[in-house]
Amino acid sequence: MKRPLVGVLAALLLGGAALTGTGAASASATSRDAAPAHTAKAAVTVNFAGTVALSNCSGSVVKMPASVPTDPAIVMSNGHCLSGGFLDPGESIVNVASSRTFSLLNSAGTKVATLRATKVAYATMTDTDISLYQLNTTYAQIQSSYGIAALELSATHPVAGTAIKVVSGYWKRIYSCNIDTFVYRLHEDSWIWKDSVRYTPSCNTIGGTSGSPVIDVATGKVVAINNTGNEDGGRCTLDNPCEVDQNGNITVHQGINYAEETYLITQCVGAGNKINLSLPGCTLPKP
Repeated sequence: MKRPLVGVLAALLLGGAALTGTGAASASATSRDAAPAHTAKAAVTVNFAGTVALSNCSGSVVKMPASVPTDPAIVMSNGHCLSGGFLDPGESIVNVASSRTFSLLNSAGTKVATLRATKVAYATMTDTDISLYQLNTTYAQIQSSYGIAALELSATHPVAGTAIKVVSGYWKRIYSCNIDTFVYRLHEDSWIWKDSVRYTPSCNTIGGTSGSPVIDVATGKVVAINNTGNEDGGRCTLDNPCEVDQNGNITVHQGINYAEETYLITQCVGAGNKINLSLPGCTLPKP
């Protein structure tokens, strides 16, 4: 879980990955591991439209299944991509003023606008690794001005074997692979993430891809957010996460990368795209 812009060029030269979707893997697997791969379907076109570049990470304009065009739009990235630095284990923030800007990309990866936040609606690095920024523009305004629609978050748990693409607005690069399995607990330094997504090896993400949306190519919906990977084969250290199963067994997979599921977010957003951690079924950590 490397601070995304620190050592990014070095990571490129050395072939390393950062807390941007590069990760270590665990031998533990949930019952979902045995789920069959999706039946072959016509894949949707996945490109850069709706993704954003932050100053240090990647991200995307996202909507919930129940979002409406007049709702203030939301940009999603990692919790570790906050401009103020990493959050402590157990720490979550809600509705904190922010004027952070984001470069909105079109399908070709060209910047078409600068979007601005009014606040960090929610962020945490506990159990998951997400930040949600509320913008001063609505989905309808973005669509009308730039012809770009938000990416929709899937409301259901992803499935092992699913073909996915990790779309980095920072690097303007798309990685293609499959969901390999789900990790009971992913440990990196002091942080612990639950039910993380392990990629197959071809998603060899690098520093700066943190916060990239992970898109199911069959549906076009976002199922996870790219966040870390094991760079050096280290065991449960910064930039070298490890997998821990239900029995406490630890497994390390150098060069393997990870993401955090995003369906949980949809259970914590109410009318008007407002974060409501008291909604039934919401399990995101509270402040």
